[in-house]
Amino acid sequence: MNTTRANVDIMLTASDLARLLHVHINTVRRWSNRGILKSYRLGPRGDRRFRMEDIAVFIAGNGGNGHNEKEPSIAE
Repeated sequence: MNTTRANVDIMLTASDLARLLHVHINTVRRWSNRGILKSYRLGPRGDRRFRMEDIAVFIAGNGGNGHNEKEPSIAE
């Protein structure tokens, strides 16, 4: 059986995702805890990982600004 790397999903850490979305890591954790942002828990410590496909859906559903209507911004 020949498996290529194209079949492997790219997963980001919470820290990586925070940098990508320009938010604090605690915001990523909060969105994950609330189910706003889909995450996968790995290993005995339960480290979060985020799939690029899920991140794209999150961004598309929020007008590309990375903020969700359930999560008030500071400006409000």
